[in-house]
Amino acid sequence: MKFGLMMFPADYAIRVDELAREAEARGFESLFFPEHTHIPASRATPWPGGADLPKEYSHTHDPFVALAVAATATKTLRVGTGICLIIERDTITLAKEVASLDFLSNGRLIFGIGGGWNVEEMRHHGTVFKTRWKKMAEQVAALKRIWSEDEAEFHGELVDFDPIWSWPKPIQKPHPPILLGGHSPQVMQRVVDYCDGWMPIGLRAQRLVEDIATLRAKAEQSGRDPRTISITIFGTPADQQAINQYAEAGVERITFGLPPAPRDVVLPLLDRYAKLLRSC
Repeated sequence: MKFGLMMFPADYAIRVDELAREAEARGFESLFFPEHTHIPASRATPWPGGADLPKEYSHTHDPFVALAVAATATKTLRVGTGICLIIERDTITLAKEVASLDFLSNGRLIFGIGGGWNVEEMRHHGTVFKTRWKKMAEQVAALKRIWSEDEAEFHGELVDFDPIWSWPKPIQKPHPPILLGGHSPQVMQRVVDYCDGWMPIGLRAQRLVEDIATLRAKAEQSGRDPRTISITIFGTPADQQAINQYAEAGVERITFGLPPAPRDVVLPLLDRYAKLLRSC
């Protein structure tokens, strides 16, 4: 099993290049950054995590810029979006960003995606909340064409473009692994339908182990080999028992969460997590 890290790359936290170097030096396999382009000041949509939205949601760097810096500062560390709100991004521009980062990092990108929760944030980008999942499915299909075809075109209901030329192509073939975040039967079916892996948030380990079995059953029912679907647990508690359960369930990767804080707070946590890494 692989061990990664995730942190909101806030402008007041440890620099992403330093964090990446320190993570690689301690043997971590990957580093994930989430994104929000902005937070609407109205705060009309409640945060699913509680009453008060944490400060880092409105202070985070663009994930592709931050991940490019992290990749440049390291040699083997994989860099990932955890998650990219693709439904708030132009599809053709996103294809270029993903391919460029994968190319320049020598094939180290993991492309985590999600549907998001903030209705107003999406609206500011011209995305309709109720049709965001339909848009995502079309975007993923269109991205795959742009990354794999010399002259790609796509004609969907929400994503539509005539033949285009777009390089570079990703180093990873046919494309960087696409992991879908979220936790529902519908999300699991979407993973089966058009993604390479599932990236649920680390809730209770036993519940997730049961849901992994459900995901694999859905894959078999859809005629897909469950072994082609990877599992990454996002934000895993630093608990040896839970880690053992995930390992036994065939989880490919777990990620430990880091607070968006200065280096004197983050580095001791890295050392703590590294001890768990070495004990497994």
